[in-house]
Amino acid sequence: MVKLTDKTLPRVFLDRVAECGDQAALREKDFGIWRRITWNQYLTHVTHFALGLVTLGFQRGDHLAIISENCKEWLYADLACISLGGVTLGVYPTSPYPEVKYVVHHSDSVMVVCEDQEQTDKILEVLDDLPMLKKIIVKDMKGMRKYPKENIISFKAVEDSGRQLAKTRPHLFLEEVKKGDPEDICIMIYTSGTTGPPKGAMVSHRNVEAATWSAAEAMEVTPKDTVVSYLPLCHVAEQIFSLYLPLFVGNTVNFAESVTTIQNDLREIAPTLFLGVPRIWEKLHSSITINIQDSGWLKRWFFDHCMAIGYKTAKLRLDFKKINPGLKLSWQVCYWLIFRSLQNYIGLRKARLCLSAAAKVSPEELLFFHALGILTKEGYGMTECTGLSFIHKGNDIKLGSVGKPVACIEYKLAPDGELMKKGPGIFMGYYKNPEATAKTVINGWLMTEDIATVDKDGHLSIIDRKKDILITSGGKNIAPSLIENELKVSPYIKEAIVLGDGKQFIAALIQIDFENVGKWAANKQIPYTNFKSLSGRPEVRNLIQEAVNTVNAKFARVENIRKFLLLTKELDHDDDEMTATMKVRRATIYKKFDREINMIYDV
Repeated sequence: MVKLTDKTLPRVFLDRVAECGDQAALREKDFGIWRRITWNQYLTHVTHFALGLVTLGFQRGDHLAIISENCKEWLYADLACISLGGVTLGVYPTSPYPEVKYVVHHSDSVMVVCEDQEQTDKILEVLDDLPMLKKIIVKDMKGMRKYPKENIISFKAVEDSGRQLAKTRPHLFLEEVKKGDPEDICIMIYTSGTTGPPKGAMVSHRNVEAATWSAAEAMEVTPKDTVVSYLPLCHVAEQIFSLYLPLFVGNTVNFAESVTTIQNDLREIAPTLFLGVPRIWEKLHSSITINIQDSGWLKRWFFDHCMAIGYKTAKLRLDFKKINPGLKLSWQVCYWLIFRSLQNYIGLRKARLCLSAAAKVSPEELLFFHALGILTKEGYGMTECTGLSFIHKGNDIKLGSVGKPVACIEYKLAPDGELMKKGPGIFMGYYKNPEATAKTVINGWLMTEDIATVDKDGHLSIIDRKKDILITSGGKNIAPSLIENELKVSPYIKEAIVLGDGKQFIAALIQIDFENVGKWAANKQIPYTNFKSLSGRPEVRNLIQEAVNTVNAKFARVENIRKFLLLTKELDHDDDEMTATMKVRRATIYKKFDREINMIYDV
């Protein structure tokens, strides 16, 4: 068990600044040039913004919402609020205004930090329904010259007012920090809301410390490590990498320009630690696959030959079997011929730890990267346990599992296979929802609603969400995510929703990857005009049928997809078909595509 210091986050921050001072804490790209922010500069910004909040009337216990892409101001505002004894919460910048309204209203936020005009407009659209909101603080005021001034103030103006207050009350910031208690709620993280409205998970300073030290120990994080911040900071996984670990360990955070430019940013940053959700790993995989397919026959031959050697080597390494000298030499030749270039291409050649988390990923997906020499691990955690709770440790990697528990977690399986967790990282409950809290934490045990198994070596495998398990009319239990993840290994499939609850056979709704299938169609000189017309091409259906056949061969016959339907539109967050974290809202899909599902089953 990790020994806790019982320090609040701001106290840990002050210790880190005292130790690291002029070392780089953050790096952000500005007009094509990487700018470094030292720990001393970091503290100055946090201090001035905190005192600026005081001048606006922010008080201990108040809530501050942040709607922005990842940037240094996100962290400044976060730590400033916490230093004053407030509670910060993030709102996904991709959220439409109804979702923004729900989170800001439900959280009782008195102030909100907006990135720019777009995010400010979402707040102004619902301002009349946010009676507790006093101020809108905007990072980038471009295009807002004629906006009403009574509710809106720039981020810089808040810092300027805090700088002035610091001159007259130089000790105020430290006085506020000293008032903090480890048991105080400091962060609220809203769940993705796959089955209903998002819930605000309340997290204390002690929760954060327990989870962070455990994650740092499990991943062997050092001050020399560098990370890239690109996943939404509203998500607990990104907060671990961009906020908690740097404060406790002292590693450097680099802000990507955006999630869409992550591959280019990775090449420039070359991080030593990298967190990717399954969709990122799928995109990196498909990017390599599609580019190889577009190359000449000789390069394709080299790639196929080298990958065969890479897969053979990776499987032996993962099984802890001896790799003979000849195979070692062959792999080294492949490394210099192609693997090294591919590692550079995706920006992960210097990464000593790569992690897939936030959702299940296909073992085949991770095996591909192991073949390239990128030893990708899988982790598992939840908002309600302040992030990471299981991970592959060291070289003990078993694909298909999520590894073993981190230091602050105890666990057991309920009689029906549901995973239960206990420890100091378990959250304090859901905000204004004691009923949900009582159902989630029972006698100190967090009920995860995930069905899991444990093998003889102690590796945990997540089968699926309890509520998502399908039971066919023949009584067979099917875990849809296992099949869905295998389907998404194909570069031509972006999303898959497996069907079959109460039915005679398994079927699927499949969304093609428009970019990759579009390239394939262009190479085959197959005409199309838009997503709908491309999905409707018989050649495309045959292409997807091949991918389905490949997946079916990996599963028992009862788990085979007998029929599938290609969606004629892309699933979208704005249409309530996906969450902000790009998880499928199954209930919405079943309702919205009821006609298509009935067509599959001839109802």
